Amino acid sequence: MLPGIVVGRVWSTRIYESLKDKKLLLVLPTDWNKNPKGTDPIVAVDVVGAGAGEFVFYVQAREAAVACGGKRLDDTPPVDAAIVGIIDGVYLEE
Repeated sequence: MLPGIVVGRVWSTRIYESLKDKKLLLVLPTDWNKNPKGTDPIVAVDVVGAGAGEFVFYVQAREAAVACGGKRLDDTPPVDAAIVGIIDGVYLEE
């Protein structure tokens, strides 16, 4: 799981059938101290109800598709990232 901050939202007039009721959010990848990693934001499917400015964790690749709830290969959406949690706090030992 990777940390990031929600920085925007994406919408479209046409979308893959099983994604019709899901929000697509822009997530800026960060480290666990909320420092940006210097990459562009990514589009992630929101499966937990995250909102703008929230510190979240997301998964990528196959784990993202599984998080979107497909039961079979033909109803699993083709996604690269999914937000799977909203972070309330992080404790890092120095």
